[in-house]
Amino acid sequence: MKKTLMVLPLLLLLAGCSSLSTNLSAQRQLRNPENLYPVEVSFDSRQQSLRWDSIQVTLMVGKESYPMRRTHLMNNRWEGFVPVPAGEKSSSYFYKFSYDYTDFGKLGKGSAASRTYKLQIVD
Repeated sequence: MKKTLMVLPLLLLLAGCSSLSTNLSAQRQLRNPENLYPVEVSFDSRQQSLRWDSIQVTLMVGKESYPMRRTHLMNNRWEGFVPVPAGEKSSSYFYKFSYDYTDFGKLGKGSAASRTYKLQIVD
């Protein structure tokens, strides 16, 4: 019981700084002539020192990275496009979040990544 009580504050600290991303995009989309498919993600964090205006989101498709732009009138949503070559039926991607936070009066840098998602293209 004593060991559990000693570990509890550490677990609460880690939980307090947790971040969560939510993919808001359809996982199946109709093929289009531009071969670009819209995706949208939201990011939430309980980290009180996070500087929301500093968040940069990158869409990672294979080894390529594509910057995403903040959705109009939303503080925690970004949108971008997944390129899928004409002959391909699917593409895997994930989101990478880079941000600044205040650390005892100093500026710190942090990052987080989403899980990998798979976009299916329907002809």
